[in-house]
Amino acid sequence: MKKSEFSSFNEIDQELKILRLQRQVDREQLKFHLNGLKSSVSATTILGSFKGVAKKLLLSIVVKKILKKMG
Repeated sequence: MKKSEFSSFNEIDQELKILRLQRQVDREQLKFHLNGLKSSVSATTILGSFKGVAKKLLLSIVVKKILKKMG
């Protein structure tokens, strides 16, 4: 709260309205960020990332086995 002294009830009401609106804005921003987080950490995204790592791992194992047989 910016002011600690008010000269009228209208000023108090005005400050309360501002604080309520700020709280609503903060709540909507939080919802927006949570939705973004949910979409970036969805099961499909995680599985897609895992597939890429699994391919690289499998490829390195195959290359090691081929090199082992050659040398």
